[in-house]
Amino acid sequence: MSLGPEYFEGLYERRDDPWRLAERWYERRKRALTIAALPRERFTSGLEIGCSIGTLTAELAPRCDRLLATDIAERPVQLARERLASATGVEFAVADATEAWPSGRFDLVVLSEVAYYLDEPALTRLARACAASLAPDGVVVACHWRHPVDNYPLGGDAAHEILVRESGLGVAAEYLDPDFRLQVLARAGFESVASREGLIG
Repeated sequence: MSLGPEYFEGLYERRDDPWRLAERWYERRKRALTIAALPRERFTSGLEIGCSIGTLTAELAPRCDRLLATDIAERPVQLARERLASATGVEFAVADATEAWPSGRFDLVVLSEVAYYLDEPALTRLARACAASLAPDGVVVACHWRHPVDNYPLGGDAAHEILVRESGLGVAAEYLDPDFRLQVLARAGFESVASREGLIG
């Protein structure tokens, strides 16, 4: 079964940054690679599912005219709001995206370290909601830990397989190492950075 809000509230009761997102070089490197993978300099409307304490949110915000960052638990959203108190165009919400997907169109959806907390039916709903709300030229950026964790319903690689299959999107770009998988998913006809810049015909 999917892990619910009580699981995450328990983690944040013990420590404000349970995964040391703000401390570890591993996390800083992963965020840098995630930001580098974005295929456009700016996005009109971004959505981050599972924002935690806002470390990645802080790097996505300057790239988006508007950014909605959500998490299933209240404490991390509170901490993320504090971290980005001076940022403009950023909104936060406590929400379970598998049950209540945000309204609107997004040209960027980010799923970083969230999909493996879901069982397959919930992730299927999430993947289909991503595709349904995606602007025609939008992208989904997904990044997940690949090592097994006993109490997670899915592994990172399995989660990516479900995301690709159920969203109906193609893999436009990918980075893979022993620890995590990073994919940019897009519709057919995705225009590469070089093509957008007029570097190729």
